[in-house]
Parts: sequence; C-alpha cells; structure tokens
Amino acid sequence: MITEAALAADIARAHAAREPLLVEGHGTKRAMLRPVQAARTLSTRGLSGITLYKPAELVISARAGTPIPEIEAALAEKGQHIIAEPPDPRAIFGGDQPATIGGIVATNLSGPRRIAWGAMRDHVLGIRAIKGDGEIFRSGGRVLKNVTGLDLCKLLSGSHGTLGVLTEITFKVLPAPEASTTLAVTVPDIAAGVRALSAALGSPFGVSGAAIINNRALIRLEDFSESVRYRAAKLRDTLAPHGDITQLDDPGLWRDIRDGTALAAAPDDAVWRISAAPSAAPAIAAALPNAKLLFDWGGGLVWVAGAATSAMHQAVIAAAGAGTYTLFRAPDALRGAVPVIPPEAAPLAAIGARVKTVLDPAGILNPGRMRAGA
Repeated sequence: MITEAALAADIARAHAAREPLLVEGHGTKRAMLRPVQAARTLSTRGLSGITLYKPAELVISARAGTPIPEIEAALAEKGQHIIAEPPDPRAIFGGDQPATIGGIVATNLSGPRRIAWGAMRDHVLGIRAIKGDGEIFRSGGRVLKNVTGLDLCKLLSGSHGTLGVLTEITFKVLPAPEASTTLAVTVPDIAAGVRALSAALGSPFGVSGAAIINNRALIRLEDFSESVRYRAAKLRDTLAPHGDITQLDDPGLWRDIRDGTALAAAPDDAVWRISAAPSAAPAIAAALPNAKLLFDWGGGLVWVAGAATSAMHQAVIAAAGAGTYTLFRAPDALRGAVPVIPPEAAPLAAIGARVKTVLDPAGILNPGRMRAGA
C-alpha cells in the first residue's frame, strides 16, 4: 500500500524533471477521451480503503484507489447506497478490474438516478488531492454545508486527472430504496417516448429513472414498498394516454442502462455520449439512422454506438447540435485525430488555462487527455 506522502513526493520529482504522467486508478477508463502521451503511469490503486463511515450522518470517506464494489458492499450492510449510481466501466471498456472512487469522481460519471438526484460531483463533500508540483491540499469537509475556501471539489470532479491527483474523497450517501418497479410504455417513436418520459418526470410521483429502449419508454420508481405500489398505480393513470403500459420488476434492466450494455455496441464500435435537451432527441435519432442508440435522463443523454471512423464522429458532432458530445470509447487512432469533446469558448478557455497553470504548473498531469496540447 502506498501513502499520500509517497505519491506527492513522486509527483514533485516528475514536476522537477518535467516528466508527463498518466494518472489512473485501475485504468478502467484508459480508452476514454484522448490517449495520454506520458513517460510513465502514476497509479492510485495502492491508495485504498474506507477511512471514515458514519451511517447515521450519511457520510463516507475513502481513499481514491478504493474499488467501487468495496464501498457499495460497506454501504449495503447499513442499507445505504451511492446516490449517483455510477456505472461499471467494464461493460464498455472491458477488463476485469472495477472502477475506483477516485476514477469515478475524476470523470464525474453518473447513472440513471442523476435525473432525480444529481451527478456524482453534487454529492462530493470534500477531497484531498495533490497538485502537479507535489503540494498536498484539501477542499471542503465532511458536512453538506461548509465554507472552507474555494469549491475545488467540483473543479476536480470531471477534470479527468488533469488538475490534480485525488487521494481521498468524502461524499454523501442515502438509504437504499426498499423496492423498485418500472413502468414500460410502448411508444411508436422517439418523440412519443420523450413525451411519455416528460409526463412522468413532470408528475409528483418521484421518478428516479427515465429511459427509452426499443420503442419502450421506461420509468423507474423507488422507495418503500407501499409508496412504490401507490405511486405506480397513480402514474399508470397519468401515462395511459401515451400508450400500452406493462409493469416490470427487473433491477438488471437499469443496471444495463447504467452501464451502457443496453446499447448493445459491437466490440469494434466507437461509443459516444451526447448531452442535449430532451426535445432534441428525435432530431438526434433522425440524424444518426445507422447508429445504435440508447436514451437516458429523460431523453437528455443519448448513448451512440457506430463505426469508429472520422465520418461517423463528424455525424455525431452534427447531430449533437447545441448540445455537447463525448467520444467515450474508440481506438487510439481515432481518439488522437479528432476533438473528443467540444471546443471551449475563448473566455472559458482562458480561465481554464489560468487554473491549469496554478494547479499543474508544468502540465505533467494527463497531458492531452481532454484536448490536444492541454
């Protein structure tokens, strides 16, 4: 097992030598975004273990290299769970190692429950991390409302290891639902599916999942058993005008949506994720007639699988329109040749460059992961 101090000393030496580092935990998402050109790998996998868990306060802290299943098991013993429902990247990227909590926070990956409870970054209360020059710092705390300086927690969440190396994360958890059920509405097309999901999400019945697969709008309800039964009956009445309704009790269905396996991507397919207004979902589907599609977050998240070519990538960018896109999985040749996320507006890029200079002065942490030359 390594220590935070040892990692910091290693990073300080790399900073002094201007030695670029590939920062990762178990390396489960190495094929995400751009390939990193680094002299060597800096892994946090040895920095593992739960350091604090207070079930009564709904707070847990774990070192960055702690596997997600280890955290989930500890929470399950107390009837609790990770709110944002982070996906298991093995389904898309392969491999036999689970994601770590550091990797999940660094990429800000969230599952279907995001539509109701927010993204992973919304539940991070505090972090410990190491700057690109080896300086250890912390931000936030162990309570939901704190005023301990700048909110670096959200800044590093989703930064893909380019601004600092996370060493410990403290985050909020919630009681796991006692029961779950899914209402499946048969719809003729994506537009009708989005209308059904919008009706469900606009209802007072606490929807925690809203997806479209194979001409079915899927709506999940979670909570105590009696509450789920009551709300399902009421929601059926609300959704009756939108199509025939069946009720499913298959937790594996939402796991497949969470992990992207419901997309049924072929091994040689590239995978993209488009984030756009749910109302744009029909146009996105029409613009990508030869792609496999999976709609989550009420139609606002579109998983896309298709040929790993520049032409297909350009088609996805065009389909995203005013939304954003992420090249989630692709061969190195494609990831290195195309923009994997949209370009930033000049003012935002300037701010980002200044932040990067402060947190990683020599630019050694995951260089080029998000954008060429950055």
